[in-house]
Parts: sequence; C-alpha cells; structure tokens
Amino acid sequence: MVDAIYIHIPFCLKKCAYCDFLSFKMSDKERERYVDALIREIELYPKFEYTTIYFGGGTPSLLSVREVERILSVLNIGERCEITLEVNPKTVDLDRLKLLKKAGINRLSLGIQTFNSKHLKRLGRLHSVEEAVEAYKLAREAGFENISIDLMFSLPEQSLLELKDDLFLLFSLKPEHFSIYSLIWEEGTEFFEKLKKGIYTETDNDLEADMYEYIIDESKKQGYNHYEISNFSYPNKESLHNSKYWENKQYIGVGLGASGYFENKRYKNDLNFNKYYDRICQGEKPISEIEIIDEETKLIYEYILGLRLINKGIKPKGKYLEICKILEKENYLIKISGRYRLTKKGIVLANDVFERFL
Repeated sequence: MVDAIYIHIPFCLKKCAYCDFLSFKMSDKERERYVDALIREIELYPKFEYTTIYFGGGTPSLLSVREVERILSVLNIGERCEITLEVNPKTVDLDRLKLLKKAGINRLSLGIQTFNSKHLKRLGRLHSVEEAVEAYKLAREAGFENISIDLMFSLPEQSLLELKDDLFLLFSLKPEHFSIYSLIWEEGTEFFEKLKKGIYTETDNDLEADMYEYIIDESKKQGYNHYEISNFSYPNKESLHNSKYWENKQYIGVGLGASGYFENKRYKNDLNFNKYYDRICQGEKPISEIEIIDEETKLIYEYILGLRLINKGIKPKGKYLEICKILEKENYLIKISGRYRLTKKGIVLANDVFERFL
C-alpha cells in the first residue's frame, strides 16, 4: 500500500554555502510553470489516499498559498493526514502562516540550522537569529501545534559551548520535534572548496562525538525521545512521513530530482528542467534512474533503515542474524525483546555498522 507522497520544490532565495540539494533561484513565471507540471506528474500516478504529505526542497514556503492549495486539491487526502511544509524563516509572516494553516498545512519544519549569528552568516543563511525565533513564535500565533526545527552541528570552528547555546535556545522554544545533523562536506559546495583550500578544517572526531553525545543526553533531560539517529520528538510527535522512509515503506516522489519507491522500484526523477517538462508534456513520468528492489536488496534496505529507528531496531534472519551477533559482541548492537538495536557506541558510529550489511 502506498499512502505517502513527497513533493519537491526546487526553488530558494539563495543557495546556502553548505548545500548540495537540487535548488535554484526562480521567477514567478517559472514557479507557476513548475506547479502546473507538478500537478500533471501527480496525476500520472494512481489516486492513492495519502496519510502523509511532505513539501520539501529547496524552500517550499516560497510557493504562494494558492499554489499550495492547487497542489493539495489534486491529492486524495486521508483523514488526519500529516501535511508538512518546510519553511525558511525569511519567507513567512503571520498572515501567510494563517493562510497556510487554513489551506491544510498542519505541520511545519523550520529550517533554522543554528541560533548563532556568526555561524548563520558562514552558512549563507539569509535570516537572522531574531527572525528565526520570531518565525517560530508567529507559527504558534497562527495556530500551528506541530512544529519541527532543523539544526546543524559540527560547523567550521564551532565549539561545544556554542552548540550548548544553540540547544539552550532550542529547548526554551519547546518545539514538538527537532532534527539535528552534523555538517557533511559535499563536493561542489562553497564549503567544500574552502575545505580544500585550507580556509576551513573538519571538526575533530572526538569533539564531534562529544557534541553528538551531549545532544542525546540533554534532549532526554528535556523530555525528548531520541527515536531516530538525527531526530528527536516529544512523545507521539515523531515525523509520521519520515518514519515511513525508515520503515522501508513505499512512497511517491514527485518534482524535479525527487526520489520515490513504488512498485518495488526505487527511482529518481530528471534533474534537468527541460527534460522534466518535456517528459511530462508527453504524458510520461519524468524518471531518469531506476533500481529494481529484489528480495535480497529489500532486506538490506530494511535492516539499514530499520536500525536508524533507535527504539525499534530490527529482527534479522539468515546471514544478517550472524552479522548482528558479531556486532553485538563488538558492542555496536544490543538485543532487546528479540530485536537488535544500536547501542550508544553504535549510534555514534552508525555508518560503520551499516557498512557491515552491504
């Protein structure tokens, strides 16, 4: 059964220095054309009843409220559907937030990244610390009761004290959910070029581990459940949509460069606007890459993704059970009620654990 859809909006006010996501500046005309194509692409798929809808990007909050309404109008939205929109604090005000809520958006993901002015500037974010906090407060005033905040850590020259300050402000706001990711040095980004030139250096591994462990420990003290490697929530406020990815469930992905998992195939859409538009005009799905998921591949995805869910873990069989037994002896995994979960050591070194399954 497919009951989730990801909608990619590839437009931004400005490319951030660390970002390698598919995103571009846009004009109103380009945005309108894109929304038209997006709707036509959605209609190429069966009319599933969706229980989660996720507008990601890019910066989906650059869409007009009318465009959000148009997209939602062609979807079969189930009762109590979680509908998330990623928001850049620079793109919203109170009236706009109220209209988005009225349109059906019931969960916001605020891309703040850091509450430190120096690091915001380095990241290339256009909003200030004050604007980020104000956007959050306006979202509350507009009536949003399910808000997630995105943060980053292990930034260039970031200290443990600066991270602690970020978390102090985060916890004072009390969002229902937050995601926090360590910086990845992606090729082709401004950050990566500065790394190659020696302007920036990577965070020391021990410091990064200390930062991550501090995040885990402090979030628990604040009542958050560490339910996925990079995600924390109050009880029953997990991201329903993203949880479907980690549970290896199938979902539709639409939009330029979007990924999906449908009919036992993982696919990726065209990255080129012209190719994307041409395929849709011809009544074709704009898919450029396909991976056929056989039973063995499905198991690998299931185990790697499943281990990301801290409190659920996996119940392996065959050779994968033997791998888990070895990882248990090495203190990367622990067996609880017949299921293997990551230990604290396994969480910190999760990528090393996942490689064992490949």
